[in-house]
Amino acid sequence: MNTRVLTGITTTGTPHLGNYVGAIRPAIAASREPGVDAFFFMADYHALIKSGDAARIERSRLEIAATWLAAGLDPEKATFYRQSDIPEIPELTWFLTCITSKGMLNRAHAYKAAVDRNAESGEDADAGITAGLYMYPVLMAADILAFDANQVPVGRDQIQHIEMARDIAQRFNHLHGGEFFVLPQVQIDEQVATLPGLDGRKMSKSYDNTIPLFAGGRKALRDTIMRIVTDSRAPGEPKDADGSALFTLFRAFASETETAAYRQALEQGLGWGEAKQILYERIEADVAPMRERYEALMADPAGIEAILLRGAAKARAIATPKLAALRQALGLRSGAVSAPSGAVKKVAGAGKAPRFASFRDADGKFRFRLFSAEGEQLLLSIAFDDPKAAGAMQKRIGSLGATGAVLRMKERGMTLDVDGEAVAETPDYADEPARDDALRRLREALGELAAKA
Repeated sequence: MNTRVLTGITTTGTPHLGNYVGAIRPAIAASREPGVDAFFFMADYHALIKSGDAARIERSRLEIAATWLAAGLDPEKATFYRQSDIPEIPELTWFLTCITSKGMLNRAHAYKAAVDRNAESGEDADAGITAGLYMYPVLMAADILAFDANQVPVGRDQIQHIEMARDIAQRFNHLHGGEFFVLPQVQIDEQVATLPGLDGRKMSKSYDNTIPLFAGGRKALRDTIMRIVTDSRAPGEPKDADGSALFTLFRAFASETETAAYRQALEQGLGWGEAKQILYERIEADVAPMRERYEALMADPAGIEAILLRGAAKARAIATPKLAALRQALGLRSGAVSAPSGAVKKVAGAGKAPRFASFRDADGKFRFRLFSAEGEQLLLSIAFDDPKAAGAMQKRIGSLGATGAVLRMKERGMTLDVDGEAVAETPDYADEPARDDALRRLREALGELAAKA
């Protein structure tokens, strides 16, 4: 069984070498491991807590998406999407808010730190603190729980938020009598690489000591590397490699053989200017092909948009049925008559039937989904210009029955054909057994619809 690993990506600021080595490169490498179902999302709702600059947020989203794609994130293998393209996230946030204790949120580190700063300056405890900052842990819990993430890679400063997400999930499961949410596990990488900045301190935008990854091109990269602070030892004098920021940066990009040779050259008196040039050339060898891809992506924002929307569709194929089940549990099921109290806990799907749900997509086109009795999305239609045509196709599919449907197998899913044309497709499934199970459920649903037609 695959392990679903969910990674949130901050959407503020321009990525630098420290971001690449410490977060981007290892996360992409981990997403390629067998048995990993990787989800990457850009946390643009979270960005609103700290930034009110709309243009900056919009630009940053584009730059960061292009950076991860240029660095090798494969959107066909991983699910890559924007948080703001998943309407189920804010809906789930409200469901979870209604069962989250205020006392737990009072203990959140970020909120407590803000309160402490106000106390030190003699301000009111909540001066300048927004509800967005206060509710941040609940939004983060929704990000995780909507997709039944098994593991969430975070830094140590975020462990508390994963523990809160587990607590909230357990409380919901207990209150509503079912295993609605998977309890996520914290994934801590004890070997996270941190790079020194220009002044030797940890590379951070807060210290204004970063080395750009792509911004400004190769000239900016070289010029910045040439500004790294070194000691006063002259050419010919042995250098302390282990105490040198240049050596630490070089080692992050070089092979063991290259690293050993660089160490030896420093210890034998390599001049700092030459050492910086060698460092630049080694980093540039890795960064140049990524920069070329990055610039091509930035020149095609529509292409990035298409990738992110496809990722959102994959993510929503999980979130939509999840929220449908939660609405049922909360008594919010669509329909004229609500289920009696406790009915949800008895038999999953009892008294319900497969159903179509129509909607209008971001392009103004008309589509529909077919859900099973349990709320699982079975089909997503193609786009129609005319809502009547979409409605007619629903009726046509509903009359096919289990044996009349023409289903074509794809690598990870299926396509439904009507009159020789593809009119709907299933979600992608993890493997062939999962796809075969989905085929059985789809045929059952089509059979039920035809019986009632």
